[in-house]
Amino acid sequence: DAVPERARRTGRMECIVHHLGLALGGRPAASFAVRLMMPVSNDTLLRVVRRRARQWMEPLAVVGIDDFAFRRNHHYGSIVCDLERRRIVKLLPDREIATVAAWLSDHPEITVVSRDRGGGYGEATARALPNALQVADRWHLMENASAAFLDAVKKSMKPIRAAIGATVINPDLLTSAEALQYRGFLRREETNAVVTGLAAEGVSVKEIVRRTGRSRGLVRQIVRGERNDVFRTRLGSLDPHLPFLDTQWEAGCRNGAELWRRLRGLVFRGSNRVVGEWATRRRRSEQMTTVQLRKVPSARSIARLMTQKRDHLTKAETVMVAAIEAGAPTLADARVLIDRFQAVVRDRAVLDLDPWITDASPSLLASFARGLRNDLAAVRAAVTEPWSNGQTEGQVNKLKLVKRQMYGRAKIDLLEARLLGAG
Repeated sequence: DAVPERARRTGRMECIVHHLGLALGGRPAASFAVRLMMPVSNDTLLRVVRRRARQWMEPLAVVGIDDFAFRRNHHYGSIVCDLERRRIVKLLPDREIATVAAWLSDHPEITVVSRDRGGGYGEATARALPNALQVADRWHLMENASAAFLDAVKKSMKPIRAAIGATVINPDLLTSAEALQYRGFLRREETNAVVTGLAAEGVSVKEIVRRTGRSRGLVRQIVRGERNDVFRTRLGSLDPHLPFLDTQWEAGCRNGAELWRRLRGLVFRGSNRVVGEWATRRRRSEQMTTVQLRKVPSARSIARLMTQKRDHLTKAETVMVAAIEAGAPTLADARVLIDRFQAVVRDRAVLDLDPWITDASPSLLASFARGLRNDLAAVRAAVTEPWSNGQTEGQVNKLKLVKRQMYGRAKIDLLEARLLGAG
């Protein structure tokens, strides 16, 4: 670059300052510049980055659009990537339909737009580029299918409890945390009964909200049967070591502190209390009958077991899944439908998509099938086209790194200058 008259830095020095600002930002770059024996202030570094910022000038054909958070649940922006060159093209200050449509209208040469399953970007593309091919993201399709099956499990919790003989819960077997969850479940059941009764009488959701004082989202969950889960379980620090604990217990070691000391030799980082609670529950369980011991797992655990390959399940898990499928046949049908849909996406079998939607429409996956039908062209393109939004998701991760490096204080022009300049 030509050196301006009265410049205080040579062209080579200006280039180094620019790249330091792109890579490290303000204060970190200023500290590093001192160690390089070329001191420069953080404000100067950021001014150089802004001054040398460049806009994307090359023609675009295939782009991916996704949102990112300036501040989660409060303020979001949009990122646009050139999927052919794998580069960030533009950052938009929000994710409003009008903003995205205005930017797309300035680029009529775009022929393919890859996006997520949300309706906002699809509507903006339809407004600005009606002839462009929209491609739904394949990862989001698979994730939406998994979420739809989890919702189906939540709706089937009552027949599931009846199928595995866990309609009655023994409070004596519950830990303190589980007892709190169980009392919360009983309170939820009272609300569920009131809302379900009103819905059975034909009262609208809006009127139920007015009468009960509950939120619209909660009332919809109850009406759809999505609030029947008793326990919310997750993988604990002790779970990987349960086979070892069972072996030690059967060998005669029944002391919680001694079991904890033996676990410490297996690089267990949990506390003595965790092992002591497990020993207490195990001791109580030996005083109960098999029927009393049955406790229904969470909906998420059941969904995981039903979608796993059968040869990866233990004998007890296989028996439980078989009982669930026998007691809730509609859920078993939904599981088969999920397998079929995943095969359609993985094998690019676009001819099987329409029959799948037809078969899924009367099932527990009806809402998911209806969403696919409403976005059918983009879903078909996701199955047949090579484009996907994975590249855009990766660029969002890069954006998050740069944004957090500046402690969230960077304005969108500086954020864009650093991302486009580093590309």
